[in-house]
Amino acid sequence: MKISIGTNIKDGPWGGGNLFAINLRDFLISKGHIVVNDLNHEDIDIILITEPRKTSESSAFTDHDVEKYKKYVNNETLIVHRINECDERKGTNYVNKYLIQANRVADETVYVSKWIMDLYFDQGIRSTKNIIYAGANSEVFNQEKFSPWNRKEKLRIVTHHWGGNWNKGFEIYSYLDNMLDDKKWKELISFMYIGNLPKKFQFKNTKVVKPLSGYKLAEKIKENHLYLTGSINEPSGNHHIEGAQCGLPLLYLESGGTTEYCREYGLGYKKNNFDEKLKLMIKDYEEYENKVKNYPYNSKKMSEDYLKLFELMKKNHSSYLESRKVENINLFFKYLYLKKRKLRQDRKTAL
Repeated sequence: MKISIGTNIKDGPWGGGNLFAINLRDFLISKGHIVVNDLNHEDIDIILITEPRKTSESSAFTDHDVEKYKKYVNNETLIVHRINECDERKGTNYVNKYLIQANRVADETVYVSKWIMDLYFDQGIRSTKNIIYAGANSEVFNQEKFSPWNRKEKLRIVTHHWGGNWNKGFEIYSYLDNMLDDKKWKELISFMYIGNLPKKFQFKNTKVVKPLSGYKLAEKIKENHLYLTGSINEPSGNHHIEGAQCGLPLLYLESGGTTEYCREYGLGYKKNNFDEKLKLMIKDYEEYENKVKNYPYNSKKMSEDYLKLFELMKKNHSSYLESRKVENINLFFKYLYLKKRKLRQDRKTAL
């Protein structure tokens, strides 16, 4: 199959959506499929919409681009929309509306958690209900050379984020940083933050490490013993997955889709009982460290699930085409679109 993933892939430290695209691309190529990140080919079998907003740096194409491609270039291509974003995550008021509108072109919809699936179902999306859980690359994020807490040293707590939005968990991270003003806590635990910080925000007692990715990030995570996430309304998140795959038990805020990824492999807390749950984690650390050894989410399983979906769609190709509304095509608009498309391709070839 030829599959187009709608992510403008970046090198180096970047967000979870970028890692998703890299992991899926590499897996599909390893299985003999052709993967592109544009709509410049006339024989695309599957288009995966990952970020339809034109204003996003990670967007390779929008839902409008896909709609025109299907209408004027290849009306037999099948379209999947992966939903991994919402207003509730960052306190915005336009994302949900846009993604619901973008979903109109999709033959199948994939959600990264039941939480976000239910959220969009309540807000109007009544399409298929596929949940494919996210995962990190286990060749990079694994338990090799991880040393659990031995109770002879401080319990080292870590978290990491690419984005510096306050809702990434900084209310809790700031609270933990202030806890370390207390001598009793400072003798027992330490806290490391890897990544970008909100503007004008500084920690007092926390070790801050610049953004890292890949093996360097995994090595830094494994210098610690416990992974903390305070992210609010996260549809899935990649940070806690990477922490768990490295062997660190999870101390997580019970919010959004995060709970679905963490609940069997750590201890959940609410904003009003963080101290209590941290003490309980310290008391029962070995129990949770043993559980996380069997953490099931990784990019290989995630990618296999996507491939299964793509293959099933190809098998039922005619059914998808029959279920679509018949569109009237204006030949003049088609001519203009194809002419502009060829000019863009010619410019790209010339470069």
